[in-house]
Order: sequence, then structure tokens, then C-alpha cells
Amino acid sequence: MSFSRVYSAQTHLLKGKIVTVEVDITKNTLHAFTLVGLPDKAVDESKDRMSSALKNSGFRSPKSQNQKIVISLSPADLKKEGPYFDLAIALAYLLSAEEIDFDPKGKIFLGELSLNGELQPIKGVLPLTEQAMKLGYKEIFVPIINASEAALVKGITVYGARSLKEVIDHVSKIHYDRKGNPIEKETKKISPQKPTEIVHKDTVHDIDFSDIKGQESAKRGLEIAAAGGHNIALSGPPGTGKTMLARVFSHILPELGNDEILEITGIHSIVGLLEDTLVTEPPFRAPHHTASYVSMIGGGTNPKPGEVTLAHKGVLFLDEFPEFEKRVLEALRQPLEDNIVSISRARGSAIFPSNFILVAAMNPCPCGNKGNKDKACICRPNDLEKYVRRISGPIIDRIDLWVTVGNVDYRKLSDEVVRSEKTHTIKARVKAARYLQEKRFANSKRKIKTNSEMNVKDLGSMVKLSKEVRDLLDDSAERLALSARAYHRVIKIARTIADLENSPEVQANHILEAIQYRPKVNS
Repeated sequence: MSFSRVYSAQTHLLKGKIVTVEVDITKNTLHAFTLVGLPDKAVDESKDRMSSALKNSGFRSPKSQNQKIVISLSPADLKKEGPYFDLAIALAYLLSAEEIDFDPKGKIFLGELSLNGELQPIKGVLPLTEQAMKLGYKEIFVPIINASEAALVKGITVYGARSLKEVIDHVSKIHYDRKGNPIEKETKKISPQKPTEIVHKDTVHDIDFSDIKGQESAKRGLEIAAAGGHNIALSGPPGTGKTMLARVFSHILPELGNDEILEITGIHSIVGLLEDTLVTEPPFRAPHHTASYVSMIGGGTNPKPGEVTLAHKGVLFLDEFPEFEKRVLEALRQPLEDNIVSISRARGSAIFPSNFILVAAMNPCPCGNKGNKDKACICRPNDLEKYVRRISGPIIDRIDLWVTVGNVDYRKLSDEVVRSEKTHTIKARVKAARYLQEKRFANSKRKIKTNSEMNVKDLGSMVKLSKEVRDLLDDSAERLALSARAYHRVIKIARTIADLENSPEVQANHILEAIQYRPKVNS
């Protein structure tokens, strides 16, 4: 046999893409070694990794023989990136060179080869395994370190291997010597990886809500934001606890469902941020205000996800909110409104999920002392105007709750008796409110889960306001000059406040509290 075909895969956007590895060998000719199919540098270098790995695994190096080798990775119009194909290329070469014999049908081979033949871990194993299972492949071979991640997928047999030789000994009963004579080898089977079960762990956090003294209005705003999935902005002088409040906020969010765990784990695996087998808690992303547009929103020549996607189903915390590049802030419009981010490039476009809760923290002015009773603001009027203009009206409109975080009395900070509610108490109320929303949206065709995801049509059919409440809302909206978007967001927040109180109807007090969270500027 001079031709062989073996199957591998690579990540493409946030999904897996099956790649067919074909090898053709022409013997007794001048040596040539070609790899085609739009390979990047890492893929092209697999020729050298594979050659050394074969030599150190007891086989002849492809570079030591007079033969023409052509390796094709198809589909040819898909850019091949990363070291996913090393193992498949090595096995396809050995098949073509008639040094081993096995049937590659129904099998996927993934893994980077070190020079001594060991298998190194790769990114994105979970979505690759999911795609292989969906397309009917029965077995997948991955590096041993990635095996537990791949075993999250049911319906496909996962084999975790430590080296190229382990895989060869498992799939091939017969090896051939240099004269082409068959040598029957004792089969050394790799044990299938046991299915990895999704276990929800009880995480102990360093900081509890009760550790934060004072700031009861901010805590109330964060509770509402968590219950309804609303975006929130915290504004106040430096040192008042805005960052600490934002960090404990993720602790009161409900646990992720199994499907959400797999989705988020797959995203983090593709990007290479997977520290454990599973991401079982809502992600918390806190990029620095100097972060670039691409790192925040996603993009690149071949589109990759950014922070807004890494925060999917979790929290995106933007400290020093007005200090972010204006282009970055304006790009938040789509994910804040539609829960997705669309990226278009010359080589293609991508739509990434971006359903997160935005927690923005900011000072009231450049010096941070505007409105501070104890310290005077030293900002010039021109500086104040520029600072306010950094956040546009459309972005202000898309943030549901605006909360002022003021200075805390020093006596409260030192008073050990002053203790607010613990995290688990607040989380219980949040989960109860989320449960009411799940029941409300159970028959929704759009599969929404939280009040923040409702559109105008949903508000009309699912949130009925009495004439008294509607008149109060209309009068307040006219007095505050609310935009149509802000008007509807007030209704969503009021519905969440009602859910926290287990109230079937939105009452006047719910509307009044919701209006209090609108920014004290014209939006």
C-alpha cells in the first residue's frame, strides 16, 4: 500500500472540524517531503516532529529514505492550525509505508508528538470529541492528559495514550520488518477511559458578602442583578469596596446546569484556559482597562473568542469602566443587547455566544472625589465633561442598574457587631427568583431563562401591569426622559424585584425601586 487515509480533527471557531489526513508514498525516487492543505507553521513543522518520533519509537525515519511523501490535509480550503494532526500523520505514514496494518475507519486520532514519541496535550478536546460522536465515529485516541475531558462526551469510546507506540500497539496486530515480512506482535490494548461524570462541587470562597461592611444599597442592587441577569454599574470614590463587591457577586449566581458546564468548558478548552477537567462555576473575567479590542471582543485573521465570550454564562467585570478604549466600549452594544458577538473578517465571519452579566465599576470623576463630603474634587469642568462623554448614551441605556457606592463610616468598619447577610442566604433568594423565571419562560420558543432576556413581545405577554402601575411608570418615564429601551428595562427590573418577593404581580413599589436604579443623567 502506498496510499492511506486516517482521520483527525481541529477546532474551528468554537466547534470541532474533522480533518482527513491522506498520505501517498512513491518509492525509489529522489527524497521529497510535502505537506499540503493550508498548513500553518505549527502544522508544517509536524513533519520534523513525526520523523523524530518514529525514529525513537523503533521505526525508520521518513527522511532517511529515497522516497517522495505527499501528505494532504482536507478539506483543502480550511486553514490548518496547531499540532492536532501529529499522531494521525504518523499513523497514516506507517500505513502507507506498509510498516503497520490496521483499519482506521471510525477512528479519530488527536495529539502532538514530542521528539521521543510521547503524546503532548492539545486544546479543545471536548468540542472535538463532541463533533466526532455526532458524525458517527466510534473511537477517539487522545493524549492521556486530555482523556478525562474527552470522556465527558457519551456515545464514543475514548482511549488515552501516553505515546505513539502505545497507540500503534493497540491498533495494529502486525508490524513489518525492513524487508516487508510480517511480524506478529502481542497486542497491548489501552483500557478505555471511564466516562467522566459532572460533579457540582461546593466551593469555599475567601470573601463572603457578610465580610463587606455597609454598602447595603449596593448589595441590594447586586442581588437584583444576579436574580434577573441584569447588567449593573457601581459608581463611587476609590476605596469604597466596588472591586470587592464585584468579585463576591459571582458567588451568589446559581449553579450552572450540565449543558452550560459542557458549553463553557468547551469554550475555555479551545482557548487553552482549562485548568481543571470542568468549569463548574460561572466564569468571572476581569480584563485590565488597557485590554485591546481583539482581546475583549474577539477577532484576528482567523476569528478567535475574546473576553466577552469567555465570560459567557458568567460575569464580565470592567473596573475603571470609562478608561477602556472607546472602540471597545461601543463594541459592547451587540453582546449587551443580543447576547452574541458577530465578527466579520476577510477570511470569514463568526458568531460567538456572549450571554454575560456586565459589572462595571467607575469613579464619579477623574480624581474620584466628586460628591465626596470629606474630600474636595480638583477636576476642571473640561475634564469632567470629557470623563462623562467617554460612556455613550446607548451604553448607559444597556446597563440596567446604576448604583452609587459611597464612603463607609469608619465606626462601621471597626464594629464587629455589624454583620450583613451571608452569601448563601442571598444566593438562596436569587435561586428562588430564578426558579420562578424558569417556570414563566418554560414554554417560550426563544428558550430564555431570565427577565433580562425578555424582548418587547415577551414583556407584553408575560408582564401584565395594572392601570395604576402603568400610569406611575409612564409619568416617571416622561419626567426622567427615559428612552424606549430604558423604559422596557425598568419593567424588567421591576419584574425581578417582584420575583425576589415572590409576588405574582408587579406592584407600584417595585416600579419605584426599579426607577431608582436608572442613572441620574439623561440617557
